[in-house]
Amino acid sequence: MPSPNTTRRALVRAAACLAIAPLLGLPRRARAQADAASERIELERLVAANRILAHENVVDAFGHVSIRDPQNPMRYVLARSRSPELIELKDLMRFELDGTPVDARDRTPYGERMIHGAIYEARQDVHSVVHLHSYAVLPFTISGVPLRPMIHTAGVLGAEIPVWNIRDEFGDTDMLVRNMAEGRSLAKALGKNTCVLLRGHGAAIAARNVREAVLTAYYLQVNAQVELQALALGGSPRALSPAEIAATTATQFSPLALDRAWEYFCVRAGVEPL
Repeated sequence: MPSPNTTRRALVRAAACLAIAPLLGLPRRARAQADAASERIELERLVAANRILAHENVVDAFGHVSIRDPQNPMRYVLARSRSPELIELKDLMRFELDGTPVDARDRTPYGERMIHGAIYEARQDVHSVVHLHSYAVLPFTISGVPLRPMIHTAGVLGAEIPVWNIRDEFGDTDMLVRNMAEGRSLAKALGKNTCVLLRGHGAAIAARNVREAVLTAYYLQVNAQVELQALALGGSPRALSPAEIAATTATQFSPLALDRAWEYFCVRAGVEPL
């Protein structure tokens, strides 16, 4: 039987070759095969994203990452309730935007999946969402000190990182985002930004694709660590300017940087780069 790596490489070749089927006037069957191969790659990348974020200690037993459903933009794909380090393809589930499972099959979903659905509902430009509880980020959710992009790899965070306080609208809760009303409130606080902090809880990230989501989540944590260290030195740490944010984001998300980073993170996490 072929190895998993051989199978994954075959999927990549199939997607690359079959994606040009419409341009060449090839039959509908070829286009369907191209779509299936492309979807399989996106699902494999979602599994990889879970493993990477766990390996890099951005998430631990808790936290999750999703993609907008490649088959239906009014749905999303998220794993069942399981720690990210353990996620496999068979754990992935499809959900309606309101969090209703499409095919539960006795699998328990994450309780905070409404974070994902509410952001996809509000932002048509978003195709991947990460929710994390990074310990380096948490001080900025409770201190009143703003988290700002300080280093060139963190321009992807954007100029503004708002803080959402669930208590303001919903009173005293367990601080988890358990329903669409809470999710929509969070999505409203996020606005058009890339990141939003949740008071005493963590952060949510909205990205154009899962690879950019992983890179953003990783450097959100790194930037928080650097800013904390700079604040400990005293003085006023200098954040990136708007022009620097735009330029560094373009660089980080270019093939030159993104392909290199994705391969690096995948190899470290023991998954095939796709």
